Amino acid sequence: MGAELNRAGIEKAYARWAPVYDLVFGPIFERARKTAIAAAERIGGRILEVGVGTGLSLPEYGWTNRVTGIDLSAPMLRKAKERVREHRLTNVDGLAVMDARHLGFQDAVFDVVIAQYVITVVPDAEATLNELARVLKPGGEIILLNHLGADGGPRAALERWCAPLARWLGWQPQFRFERLVAWAARHPGVRLVERRPMPPLGHFSLVRFARLEAA
Repeated sequence: MGAELNRAGIEKAYARWAPVYDLVFGPIFERARKTAIAAAERIGGRILEVGVGTGLSLPEYGWTNRVTGIDLSAPMLRKAKERVREHRLTNVDGLAVMDARHLGFQDAVFDVVIAQYVITVVPDAEATLNELARVLKPGGEIILLNHLGADGGPRAALERWCAPLARWLGWQPQFRFERLVAWAARHPGVRLVERRPMPPLGHFSLVRFARLEAA
């Protein structure tokens, strides 16, 4: 766990990204972002977006949904709030600076929790996943969109080589899918539903977990 990121490092990294985030990542991840939102809207209702960033996703949610966004980075959230005002997004209930490991919400209050490009950034992925599951209603889904580390081959070697730079930029390139599987296996109330390759180049994944209905 020594390679894990820390909160101060994350805040600094995303303060650097805030001015250019939309320009750099908006077009590159547009298709994957729309796919993740479509997955969330299959369920709809009250949606929590963890790591909402500059709010790129917010105008794309249907008006029948109620959306709450949180992020660790205040500079990123300032841009998200500007976007809410610009687009008059009355379906956004609130945006708040919050640590995903300690969500300030009651249990089982959201129908969907979506986290795009977040789970490899947080200092403790398992603690974060525990919180996402805690605030999710039975029958709801956690939807993750993220780069996940290669099991081997040239891409795995490249990820190892790039790891120091990636941590400086704010993410862990060697985070493996098996870590998500192991987390779900320890939670009998959670079931892995899907892993789907996402652009660019299929190096990213859409991962869905369902919170099971109470027996």
